[in-house]
Amino acid sequence: MQLSDFDFDLPDALIATRPAKPRSSARLLVATPEAITDAHVYDLVDWLRPGDLLVLNDTRVIPARLSGWRRRAGAAGATEAKIEVTLLEPRADGCWSALVKPLKKVKDGETIVFSEAMSAVIEGRADGQGHLRFNLTGEDFDAALNAAGAMPLPPYIAAKRPADAQDREDYQTVWAEKTGAVAAPTASLHFDAPLLEALREKGVRFAHVTLHVGAGTFLPVKVEDVTRHKMHGEWGEVSEEAAEAIAEVKASGGRVIPVGTTALRLIETAARSGTIRPYRDVTDIFIYPGFEFHVADALMTNFHLPKSTLMMLVSALMGQARIREIYDHAVREQYRFFSYGDASLLLPRE
Repeated sequence: MQLSDFDFDLPDALIATRPAKPRSSARLLVATPEAITDAHVYDLVDWLRPGDLLVLNDTRVIPARLSGWRRRAGAAGATEAKIEVTLLEPRADGCWSALVKPLKKVKDGETIVFSEAMSAVIEGRADGQGHLRFNLTGEDFDAALNAAGAMPLPPYIAAKRPADAQDREDYQTVWAEKTGAVAAPTASLHFDAPLLEALREKGVRFAHVTLHVGAGTFLPVKVEDVTRHKMHGEWGEVSEEAAEAIAEVKASGGRVIPVGTTALRLIETAARSGTIRPYRDVTDIFIYPGFEFHVADALMTNFHLPKSTLMMLVSALMGQARIREIYDHAVREQYRFFSYGDASLLLPRE
């Protein structure tokens, strides 16, 4: 299996930089083994059945992107240099791992000032990341980060425009609860209150799990033999309640449909024994063609980057040839791609 097997041509004009309004008005491509149907997300109620279970990731994205100034005293007086920081995850030693640009120009022990309230000292570095110790902790840190930070938009959006106040709402799911992600579970961004209510009235069930999506989700695959790729780790939890709900639906013949690849990867991690179980740990599961699915019967997801691990995941679910047909259709019909783009409902069985 070669990386080039998961490549395709994508016109730049199809990369969405803003979401559809209202959320559920985005387009929805519904694919089975035999047919492709063009619909909208609000039509999801017509494609799901009473007793189906949607698995939702309830992680909450933090405003992880910070702009600051490094202050250094010298013979010519104090000098300042602008520093861009993207927080990744808290470390056991109390520091935060972060992408720091330019990391080479910041020395260990130097302070970066982000606002009157917030600053951080570079205490070390490893694997191209800086280790930052902030001057605040707990609720004080959360408040200062909320005031100084911006939403960590994906690189392909950030290259076109900076994050703004509207992204605080747009890049967060309506059920976001547990703080910790630095990227959104983007398939979930299509849901709004009217759609959720319509699905409940249809008899569709919901289970919430947590996977704190990391910036590693945007890292490119650098090996041609994809089986040699090492996935980044992300912390997740499948509660006892969620595991029981999934097991009950499987036993009753209903369909378990994760909303987004993050929810799918987590529940499949929790079911590696063949049966879904509660789970609370880091997962680095890598799903590519040949993978045996134990719990996911279908998937709602956005359209993914060429040569990405997410293209490999959807190819594992639907088959490589079928995914190529689906993506050819999406490009031809001008679906909007990536985090703020349109969605697909992938049904590997009728």
